[in-house]
Amino acid sequence: MSHINRLGFGAWQLANQEWSHQTENEAIELVKKAYESGIKFFDTAPNYSHSNSERILGVALKNFRNQVFISTKFGRHPDGTVDFSEALIEKSIDESLIRLQTSYLDSVVIHNPPLWVLEGKGKHFNILEKLKQQGKIKHYGASIDTAHELKTLMQHTKSDIAEILFNVFFQDTRHAFEEAKKQSMILVVKVPLDSGWLTGKYDQDAIFTGIRMRWNHEQIIERSHLVNQVKHLTNEQDLTKYAMGYIWSYDAVSYIIPGIKNESQLKSHLQIADFKFPTHLKHEFEELYDKDIEKRKLQW
Repeated sequence: MSHINRLGFGAWQLANQEWSHQTENEAIELVKKAYESGIKFFDTAPNYSHSNSERILGVALKNFRNQVFISTKFGRHPDGTVDFSEALIEKSIDESLIRLQTSYLDSVVIHNPPLWVLEGKGKHFNILEKLKQQGKIKHYGASIDTAHELKTLMQHTKSDIAEILFNVFFQDTRHAFEEAKKQSMILVVKVPLDSGWLTGKYDQDAIFTGIRMRWNHEQIIERSHLVNQVKHLTNEQDLTKYAMGYIWSYDAVSYIIPGIKNESQLKSHLQIADFKFPTHLKHEFEELYDKDIEKRKLQW
């Protein structure tokens, strides 16, 4: 069965000079092509490409606005600052609305806030609820990394969407999936390919630039070892379809948002959406995590 209806578009990389030499026109055309190919969920944030990501989506999707779901964030700002002050929420959303050329946002998620925010100890979610009642936003929640954070968000707020870190190497959030299903949460999976490692194209000799320079030599060796274990389980070198298929195998997941940087990657993901993931691998990937990866405490 095709998972095209659950394939989203992560827009961090659009015309992002830290990532590629893509022009704004090329980025706009890529987004349009994604929409025409059946992708309806687009994820962005004010700080992505210094707000260029939102502006590009605004131009590309304005003629299809009612046919797409646009999710943006709060807390990390176009100038690179991180500030979760309650007083900035509505201003940030208003600026996103202008850049996205829309009168409403399908969702706004707080961008990896501290735990006390998820515990509802501030007024953040009260403000978001007010904006929801006003019709400025349709859904709200948070971008989080762990099951504890997801459970905290569900227990203490009226959130109905969460962007979660979940892939073969980071499976902790699956322990909150059943509760999320009970609450009808929209779960959006970020970093599905572990920034490229779960494509299978990197090894211990890989040299990284930009944001991927965050891994030190020991971490690169460790990830390379884990990639080899996954390759052994699949008996293939190209892991992308298995990494995506694993995530799609959980019905709690609503959307997956890989960062699609060109037409070739778009085409590849569209083809993968029809891949029949072997059911036995789900158990084997879970076992690999539970018996080995979990105790390693990998750094994103």
